[in-house]
Amino acid sequence: MKQKEIKVIIAAHKEYRMPQDEMYLPLHVGSALHDYDLAYQRDDEGENISLKNPSYCELTGLYWAWKNLEEDYIGLVHYRRHFGISKKNKDPFENILKYEEIRPLLYRTALFVPKKRNYYIETLYSHYAHTHYAEQLDLCGEIIRELCSEYDSSFKKVMKRTYGYMFNMMILRKDLMNEYCTWLFAILEELEKRYDGSKLDAFQARFYGRVSEIIFNVWLDHQLETGRIRKDQIKELNVIYTEPVNWLVKGTSFLKAKLIHQKYDKSF
Repeated sequence: MKQKEIKVIIAAHKEYRMPQDEMYLPLHVGSALHDYDLAYQRDDEGENISLKNPSYCELTGLYWAWKNLEEDYIGLVHYRRHFGISKKNKDPFENILKYEEIRPLLYRTALFVPKKRNYYIETLYSHYAHTHYAEQLDLCGEIIRELCSEYDSSFKKVMKRTYGYMFNMMILRKDLMNEYCTWLFAILEELEKRYDGSKLDAFQARFYGRVSEIIFNVWLDHQLETGRIRKDQIKELNVIYTEPVNWLVKGTSFLKAKLIHQKYDKSF
């Protein structure tokens, strides 16, 4: 049996400690906009949308990987947020997923996702509305109904959930990566045409990346509903943070968004 090939890009905009496993490819996202060069693969080479990085965030990396990599499995993680199976070591870098750990799973798994994030007192829609701008998701829903109406029921279902696979972290079989990205970027391209984000500050202008976090769940729900993917073909993995997370600040901001509708002005 032919050994499955896998490449996981690590979206980064600065020099950072990287895992040494050969399945990882550090990728300088938004490199077309920067006057410095990192010792990483650039996302403005080959077919790319590097110039959209200020609003698309790590999605310029996803697009680059989709268009320029040919491995059997293609994935996306972030320079400070990785996949892992165990959390046994004090050094978080020692807990990052390794090829030898994922290799036995490739033959029976169609996609790998981070463990579900549960908002408990918020739906995905209400949390987005409190922290960003609901009209962005509303318009996205309209576009989905127009371009691919078969996804409408999944969109409505996902908006009412209190949990989801977030962070734009994934490892997909190549055929699924092609299907997902074809679907996703067609929707985002139409969203660009219809939504004027020129008055948003730099933080809120990154909403294309945030919208995609949510509608990934729409795409996946539809695949499950239609039998394109089975539940037993999905593997949830731990999220490994390489830097401490201030859960007090994060939790306080979450409650302020819920209770007094104070929108986020930074990432956590």
